[in-house]
Amino acid sequence: MSQSIQDFHDDPRNAGILIWINGALKPRAEAMVSVFDSGFVLGDGVWEGLRVLAGQPLFMDAHFDRLYEGAKALMMDIGLDRATLTEALYDTLAANGMQGQSGVHIRLMVTRGVKRTPYQDPRVTVGPATVVIIAEWKEAKPETLARGLNLFTVHVRRGFPDVQDPKLNSHSKLNCITACIQATQAGADEALMLDPHGFIATCNSTHFFIVRRGEVWTSSGDYCLGGITRSNVLQLCREAGIPAREKNFSLTEVYGAEEAFCTGTFAGVAPVRSVDGRVLSASLPGPMVQRLQGLYREFAQQDAAGRAALRQGA
Repeated sequence: MSQSIQDFHDDPRNAGILIWINGALKPRAEAMVSVFDSGFVLGDGVWEGLRVLAGQPLFMDAHFDRLYEGAKALMMDIGLDRATLTEALYDTLAANGMQGQSGVHIRLMVTRGVKRTPYQDPRVTVGPATVVIIAEWKEAKPETLARGLNLFTVHVRRGFPDVQDPKLNSHSKLNCITACIQATQAGADEALMLDPHGFIATCNSTHFFIVRRGEVWTSSGDYCLGGITRSNVLQLCREAGIPAREKNFSLTEVYGAEEAFCTGTFAGVAPVRSVDGRVLSASLPGPMVQRLQGLYREFAQQDAAGRAALRQGA
């Protein structure tokens, strides 16, 4: 049975979480936004997912860079500066007893706000942006990571930036949803998506890498989100002396790879078992994926420790 890399084991503690909505903490059953909200009506908003380690949201500066850059591109005023938004994240963690804890995932969502009528024009928005923070006890299923992901190449492409720029981490995810549906119906865990020229772009919810002759390859990045974990893995490769390339490559080169893996905030570095029925690695994780998992684990621990020290010194 296929399993999304975003899947997790239900945790009963999530039934009682408090959700931050525009400065107020609401019980899960009472956490609501208006039916006139821009996010509900149009998918007009930006968001980030942050993994929490030892009570610290990992790589928060990079996530905030992407969030504020996306909001600026959409001419959307978040209404909170970075310091205030930082405290809102920590307040949400504290309210849910998550201080110092791991195995937590945060979804930070910002929409343009409530509209006076359900119409796309931003000028019919009334009031400030809607900001929501959901912190849940949630980790990737270890059994999914152990067996590896099975990918299926879908017909849905990652498009040109003049149609909808894939660099925007927007609420409008229909392109990725239709890709996910096709992959699921094919019995796969994740969709592998091509760019308009037929080269590898990304997966529907993660970034894709292959390993060929000791080199790590990922797409050019022209048609995919600027992934935080993707960027971190490329940095770790450079620092460890592992040849890593952002380049165009085809499915034929994928099928001939020795290893493949996906990256994302939720699961980190996840091995890929097969692509379109071609088994890439008989045993998982392969040597390169295992090495990168270790490097990434250490990098995350360093980031969490550094942020904790900053908080203590503030």
